[in-house]
Amino acid sequence: MTAVPRAAGVHGDAVRLLSSWVAPDAGQEALRREFLAHLAAFPAAADRACAAGHLTASALVVDADRARVLLMLHRKLGLWVQLGGHCEPSDASLAGTALREATEESGLAGLRLDPVPPALERYRAVCRPGGSWHLNVHFAAVAPPDARPVASNEADDLRWFTRDELPDSLEESLRRLVDRVLT
Repeated sequence: MTAVPRAAGVHGDAVRLLSSWVAPDAGQEALRREFLAHLAAFPAAADRACAAGHLTASALVVDADRARVLLMLHRKLGLWVQLGGHCEPSDASLAGTALREATEESGLAGLRLDPVPPALERYRAVCRPGGSWHLNVHFAAVAPPDARPVASNEADDLRWFTRDELPDSLEESLRRLVDRVLT
């Protein structure tokens, strides 16, 4: 039997997902093609050890009324971000990664994940010496009514925000994601 990269399940899922995903605009379509080319070139692209860049998944959690988003003040980065992170060997899909990370980082059980990503994003991260490219697939997740999040040890704060209350320091790419998800 041939050895399979440990994140092969996520890799195959990502290829299937991105091959059929309809990008909302030309910029997202260019990223979709870039992600697929990266996946074709790097069979272990879902593994964080992939030095050329690796897949990550995130979930923008919205409340049951779809009026607020849950953001985390990331302890290491000092920035407000959506919930998410690296693929783990036990993950079978990008959606599963996003849901696992959102649940771990928010303490919320019963999140419902939309399986169709609203956006992709490529950015430089400091998860390894010298940094690494993250090829992030964003998802949206709806929290149960009356959800009360509990911050993980990765957060200095975890808070609900309406669109009008978003922190001034929020990165533009996250503002665009909030606009896509709350519309």
